[in-house]
Amino acid sequence: MRAVFMGTPALAATILKGLAEAHDVVGVVTRPDAVRGRGNKTVPSPVKDAALGIGIPVLERTSLRDADSVKAIKELKPDVICVAACGIILPAEVLDIPTYGCLNVHTSLLPRWRGAAPIERSILEGDELSGVCIMRMEEGLDTGDYCKRVEVPIDGMYVDELSETLALIGAEQLVEAIGDVASGAVVWTSQGEDGITYAEKIKKGELALDPSDGAARAVAKVRASSAAHPARVEVAKRTLAVERAALVEDPQGVALCGDLVAGEAKFAAKRLFLKAADGAFELLNVKPDGKKSMDARSFAGGIQGIKNMRLTWGRA
Repeated sequence: MRAVFMGTPALAATILKGLAEAHDVVGVVTRPDAVRGRGNKTVPSPVKDAALGIGIPVLERTSLRDADSVKAIKELKPDVICVAACGIILPAEVLDIPTYGCLNVHTSLLPRWRGAAPIERSILEGDELSGVCIMRMEEGLDTGDYCKRVEVPIDGMYVDELSETLALIGAEQLVEAIGDVASGAVVWTSQGEDGITYAEKIKKGELALDPSDGAARAVAKVRASSAAHPARVEVAKRTLAVERAALVEDPQGVALCGDLVAGEAKFAAKRLFLKAADGAFELLNVKPDGKKSMDARSFAGGIQGIKNMRLTWGRA
């Protein structure tokens, strides 16, 4: 089947690769090259990289509402348009182009977490389950019926781990859904009106750690963080991004944190503890500003006299 794929981030690139193994992807739409990561260099999106590596033509767009974009997609003569984390609204003129419609790989259990950041929001809110839905697209925001819905236990995963897991499942389910649509065997299920929530984009600084957070909330922020939206903190007057963290629940750790109050930290037994409003958590891996990622023990070891210092921590 002739498919046009639309997507931008690494999650979408994984889905594109799976789709391209099963169908003839005749074109890819992605957002233009942009400044991403360190160095202020302009780089292509992960989907553009993947498409060029496979040999698929790429259209870079920020909008599909202009006549030239609609014409370009029509000329590809797609049987189906597949979308995953594209970041571009599809107008009615585009939705009507493919013979078998437009299918969206959405990484949540719809109708929970419609919108832009379903994976991050599911982690932040402490959901036990995430998942993937294959939805037929309409003009509303993630309101269409779905034909595939797979539950995935979050089970303490970080956003990068959960994203890759959902991407692999999403690719498999998308290929199956296309087969069902083409054969006429597809069964669509309405999302209904109960349990609707919206996953707004993560705001700048939203994942910064604060002593007023509960310990579980602080760890959830770390698990939901990424290079684009790091869980930043200041420890012993040094600013850093926290890449891995864990609640303090073992007897030794609980005992070592017994004398701390919210906003205090301690380096003991080669472990770095931070006390939050209702308990303590432990830093495992960090990235100090201007330095490479390292374990918390190495970070603490670089602070002279840390074992005898009264440490504080707070919002960076």
